[in-house]
Amino acid sequence: MSAPLDGVKAVILAGGRGTRLHPFTVTFPKPLMPLGDTPVVETILQRLHRFGCRDVTLTLGHLAELTRAYFAQRDQAYAGLKLRFVQEAEPTGTAGSLASVPELNSTFVTMNGDVLTDLDFGELMRAHRAHDAILTIATHQKQVKIDLGVLKLDAEGDVVDYLEKPQHNYPVSMGIYVYEPRVLKYIEPGKYLDFPDLVLKLLRAGEKVHAHRTECLWLDIGRPDDYARAQELHAEEKRRFDHV
Repeated sequence: MSAPLDGVKAVILAGGRGTRLHPFTVTFPKPLMPLGDTPVVETILQRLHRFGCRDVTLTLGHLAELTRAYFAQRDQAYAGLKLRFVQEAEPTGTAGSLASVPELNSTFVTMNGDVLTDLDFGELMRAHRAHDAILTIATHQKQVKIDLGVLKLDAEGDVVDYLEKPQHNYPVSMGIYVYEPRVLKYIEPGKYLDFPDLVLKLLRAGEKVHAHRTECLWLDIGRPDDYARAQELHAEEKRRFDHV
């Protein structure tokens, strides 16, 4: 039985400036931010590799030479893995950069280079195929707490309700996606296009975009609080993230 990502190409978006982690990312690329002694992007590669992916492209921008230098020393780490790099002279966005990646001619996975997750890629791929979507977004339920008293007002400005520190739950993108190759016709080479704008473009064109809901663990390393939690979890349960 083949692995879930057997024959599936992956693109890791690793060119961001990591502004939320300043000052660390001023001179250090965000994908190389360490979890213990392992850069977060290598933890991502290990998980993709365990699920059978053997063709990965990293899109690079900010401090690309440091990321290349790191992997130049790790060329024996992944037997049978084709690891490629695409370096943009000017940023073209989280969706626009896909136009620079060669040979995306079948279903492919894209993910941000700054996430820690134990997502089951097999379930994600099955959901994508079952719903016949051009794009499937791995989705996490996020609780947002407002640490203030929130007023509800009528048209005259009179208070009709008062909510003390309300909490809301939203389905949010995990920064992990499955695409069909025909999505590339919506991405103009060399033009800036971020992922939210691509989603809206697809919806306006009548394309089907599916949200795969999952209760897996997911942390956005670009957020200082998540990064601190990721450090703790990686130290306690490292095999949870790089093994299937």
